Amino acid sequence: MLVVEDDPTLAEVVQTYLGREGYEVEIAVDGEAGLERALVAQPDLVVLDLMLPLLDGLEVCRRLRSSAPIPVIMLTARGEEDDRIAGLELGADDYVTKPFSPRELTARVKAVLRRASGGVAAAPSPTIRAGAISLDLVAHEACRDGELLALTAKEFDLLAHFMTHPRRAFRRDELLEQVWGWQYGDTATVTVHLRRLREKVEVDPSAPRHLCTVRGVGYRFEP
Repeated sequence: MLVVEDDPTLAEVVQTYLGREGYEVEIAVDGEAGLERALVAQPDLVVLDLMLPLLDGLEVCRRLRSSAPIPVIMLTARGEEDDRIAGLELGADDYVTKPFSPRELTARVKAVLRRASGGVAAAPSPTIRAGAISLDLVAHEACRDGELLALTAKEFDLLAHFMTHPRRAFRRDELLEQVWGWQYGDTATVTVHLRRLREKVEVDPSAPRHLCTVRGVGYRFEP
């Protein structure tokens, strides 16, 4: 696991707490070093601060996401809502707002790693199909017309949740609890991930065939 954080005290605290959970943790103190190390070492997860010297966290996330499917948890300060949304749009799997408790970060790390390793609910068949879309729950792969879709772990879980509950309308807070495991949180997280998922899954994201909006409710999946 890699922690990219320029505050040495905070980085040490995160390293200590994650180390107690049995994770091997490296630290990088700026964006350039963090990106280089992530691409070379291919860690299981990157904890990435937004405000970094040399290369900011958003740029690190963008470059990392274009090169490797490594889960990313972003650290943001209060009041940086636009940056949080931007991070999610770039493919970050989760975010934690400063100041945070190390226990909260540890719980988020465990949840993201669990999802990245295929922790979606079991379905009657390991493969689900709807039109041109197929989802392999064992291999953790999604395809459209036989072509592999580059989904993040969270996007895969969201799509799997929809496809295992076809035609059921979900509110955003329901999705936040059932897919993210959060009882409280910013439902804009769901909106951003849904938009990104449409861009990857739908032939025409502006007129979605499968991931449909239900006015006054939320979203549903049409098979």
